[in-house]
Amino acid sequence: MTEENNGAAPVQPQMKMQILAQFVRDMSFENAVAMKGLQSADVQPEMQVQVSLDARKRPQDNQYEVITKFKITATNKATNTALYLLEVDYGGIFHIEGIPEEQMHPFLLIECPRQLFPFVRRIVSDVTRDGGFPPFNLDMVDFMALYRAELARRAETQKPADAPVS
Repeated sequence: MTEENNGAAPVQPQMKMQILAQFVRDMSFENAVAMKGLQSADVQPEMQVQVSLDARKRPQDNQYEVITKFKITATNKATNTALYLLEVDYGGIFHIEGIPEEQMHPFLLIECPRQLFPFVRRIVSDVTRDGGFPPFNLDMVDFMALYRAELARRAETQKPADAPVS
């Protein structure tokens, strides 16, 4: 016996996501060791990674562009001198259907970057290796935590002052 949707709430459309394109929007690799003619034999790199995200609706129906931005700074721990700076803006164009409007923003800034991450990780590894350093493998990024931290930061900056200043 089959069940029918007699008077029940309408069935939500199924979520559909397709990556239409991926691309490096911008990339810069500054190799301080090569520029200064330094020797890299006794180098103890200390890594700092900064991640930011951007998303926007495209003119086409159900299409969005998501950009993941990585800034990776390596310094020599022993001398506190710069080794290299790698900046990568990596984007994806997504076709997304069936996501309620109120869930679209977190979906774009959490799930879409998760899909792009393995490709960015590979680029970072290849560029650092080709620059004469050991390949740097990015640790997994918790895009949900990043999203929540950004929401908390925005809420903090939008809080009204407790008392008026005279």
